[in-house]
Amino acid sequence: MANFLTRTTTNVMDWVNARAPGMMPFYRKHMTEYYAPKNFNVWYYFGSLATVVLVNQILTGIFLTMHFKPSAAEAFSSVEYIMRDVEWGWLIRYMHSTGASLFFIVVYLHMFRGLMYGSYQKPRELVWVIGMVLYLVLMAEAFMGYVLPWGQMSFWGAKVIISLFGAIPVIGNGLTEWIMGDYLPGDATLNRFFALHVIALPLVLLLLVVLHLGALHEVGSNNPDGVDIKKGPKGNRWSTTAPADGIPFHPYYTTGKDLFGVGFFLIIAAFIIFFEPTFGGLFLEHDNFTEANRLVTPEHIKPTWYFTPYYAMLRVVPSFFAIKLWGVLVMFAAIAVLFLVPWLDKSPVKSYRYRGKLSWAMLLMLAVCFLWLGKIGGGPGTDPAETIIGRVLTFLYFVFFITMPIWTKLDRTKPVPERVTMHD
Repeated sequence: MANFLTRTTTNVMDWVNARAPGMMPFYRKHMTEYYAPKNFNVWYYFGSLATVVLVNQILTGIFLTMHFKPSAAEAFSSVEYIMRDVEWGWLIRYMHSTGASLFFIVVYLHMFRGLMYGSYQKPRELVWVIGMVLYLVLMAEAFMGYVLPWGQMSFWGAKVIISLFGAIPVIGNGLTEWIMGDYLPGDATLNRFFALHVIALPLVLLLLVVLHLGALHEVGSNNPDGVDIKKGPKGNRWSTTAPADGIPFHPYYTTGKDLFGVGFFLIIAAFIIFFEPTFGGLFLEHDNFTEANRLVTPEHIKPTWYFTPYYAMLRVVPSFFAIKLWGVLVMFAAIAVLFLVPWLDKSPVKSYRYRGKLSWAMLLMLAVCFLWLGKIGGGPGTDPAETIIGRVLTFLYFVFFITMPIWTKLDRTKPVPERVTMHD
């Protein structure tokens, strides 16, 4: 039986290769002959997990669009129909909504790993920049998808976020009306958000994923040591021209590492989907189970948890001279500054494993600021003490990036090994 399967597989591959000779070299370049560092650790699960969640979002989204109606009169009831009357519709909807939050969890951890191991430094600047564009498009995709169920928080969240563009001088009001398609979120808003969420932005996301992986495979993957395996001794048991500290990505990482990570991740996702799909109102707000009503404002308007750090920055920045533009500028600057990280970091060492205590303290400060701002942004925003704390945290968030050229130069570094190491 094994010989039969081997012969069949070989015959199929020969048949395909004879008719599409470019496919096999492409497969070898990016899979069997792509040599990744042999010292990947648990932090390197999140790139593949992001791909798994993206596939989940696309597949479940296709099924949801078969029953969803993008109109103010029918959107909410169509979601209820999916949940109550479509066979297994509740599962598809919860897989999609939970998948959105899990997507941002793995993306944030993926970004943090990039910061921790210096995966943005030369020659991987383009990999980082494309990744940041991916993050920006993902945020737009998530926001538009959040509006579609047309619950109370969907409507008022859309109104608040789109109204931010009204702070732009001269063109603000016109731009806001153009995005909404009306003076308030309604049919026009839902239709264009539906088109962008279902067709345009997923295509852009897929293109950016291909570019991100293509750019990565051209320069090679980074590793916890920040040592380029291409500079090490050549030759290993797979190839006489391959790096000694690299192993073929397939099958060793695809089956030996990624499958385990995906299995563990899916178990956690299943527990959330089946036992706590709203995650205490964090993944799905309770107000969003009530149909949108433009005459009734929710007690506390807030975005989904993955936007709350930036929302907190927007909320705590005071309006100088009665101008609300400052908070909007700070919020967008907090995202834009991430694009500049490859050129702000002046450290001669890539990985924080070989940096000093100053670098670790600054990275820890960034993580605490981001998480604490997320907590503040998800709250009611009525506590004056929280506002003051939020301003301090926002200031420290920008201090990390603005002073990065200084503290990365001043920090003491440890000797970097010539070859990758296998310690944790």
